[in-house]
Amino acid sequence: MKTDVSREQALELLKKYNKENFHIQHAITVEQCMIWFADKLGYADDRDFWGIVGLLHDVDFEGWPDEHCSKAPELLAEIKAEEELVHAICSHGYGICSDIEPVHEMEKVLFASDELTGLIGAAARMRPSKSCMDMELSSLKKKYKDKRFAAGCSRDVIAAGAERLGWELDRLLNDTLEAMKAGEERINDEMEQYA
Repeated sequence: MKTDVSREQALELLKKYNKENFHIQHAITVEQCMIWFADKLGYADDRDFWGIVGLLHDVDFEGWPDEHCSKAPELLAEIKAEEELVHAICSHGYGICSDIEPVHEMEKVLFASDELTGLIGAAARMRPSKSCMDMELSSLKKKYKDKRFAAGCSRDVIAAGAERLGWELDRLLNDTLEAMKAGEERINDEMEQYA
């Protein structure tokens, strides 16, 4: 899986259509998680592609929330995104705002981890450290089970994502937490420029 879209082009497009720091941070967080998963799952040669998909997965969400995933192809055409890249990005909304099914393992990882990164991020902000670095899986599982906590993060989508991957939920929770820990310093460093 290769793309001619550079990270710089992807970031420029993301920032063109996303002005809120929250959305930019979420995009960079998912990017870093996708790179971590690419390395862990044996797709290191495709890590750039996985990262670009993560970075651009919500490119249309801030500006067109009611057209999420359907507006994305038009925006992605501006950077001449390959069909494979467009498919991967749009597949993360399958069953919610897209009829493009996640097929490749990378698309399934994006589908499964996208919502979960939001839940982990919310849990981290509640901690004295404001970090996920000192978060344990048991603590995350408590937050996951509390339906009132980060209620906008769909537990149904997360569970369906784990099932689609053929993983136990605990594996998805643990691996996504580990991915966020691995990327936290880079994400924080990058977000300082938007403060």
